[in-house]
Amino acid sequence: MDTQSSSLHEERLDRVAALILGSGARSVVDLGCGSGSLLRRLVQEPGYTRITGVEQSGLSLRQARTMLEEIAPDESRVSLLQGSYTDSNLKLSGFDAAAMVETIEHVPPGRLSEVQRAVFDHYRPGWLVMTTPNAEYNPLYGLRPGEFRDPDHKFEWNRDKFRKWCTTTARQSGYQVRFNGIGEDDPEFGPPTQVAVFTRL
Repeated sequence: MDTQSSSLHEERLDRVAALILGSGARSVVDLGCGSGSLLRRLVQEPGYTRITGVEQSGLSLRQARTMLEEIAPDESRVSLLQGSYTDSNLKLSGFDAAAMVETIEHVPPGRLSEVQRAVFDHYRPGWLVMTTPNAEYNPLYGLRPGEFRDPDHKFEWNRDKFRKWCTTTARQSGYQVRFNGIGEDDPEFGPPTQVAVFTRL
């Protein structure tokens, strides 16, 4: 079974795009933009004055650039930057909103403190939405204990661990955070995708 089903992926991107739009942001940075699936949605909204995608993979960044050239060849609001959002030296400060869609689980657990320092302490977007798999849901995909949805994932959090990391990060870095989910909510295991929305205090 395809555990990263296209329908859930599209629902996730639509929800994140709607949340960003509802935040009232004018400038948005997609941290870990991949091949540009969220950027494709963002560029269709005329209210954004600045849209930036950050991606470590050169191949994914080229795919994002090609996609943007095809759908918005004269789009001057969008810029793409190669690098890791764990790097505090990138020029990513001053954004109203940020998105981290299915990216944090690709960071080795020992480097999660770098995520907090760079994203929440240094870049400090006014608002941030983060999504990540809910490990408790994995048995419904036929996965064995300890088996991840993607071979590149370094970990997958259950709901309790996700909430604890986000709550601690928010408290230490001057944010408030609220939680919800995306996808069909199982009575026992919860939703397949976890969501945290951070608002800077």
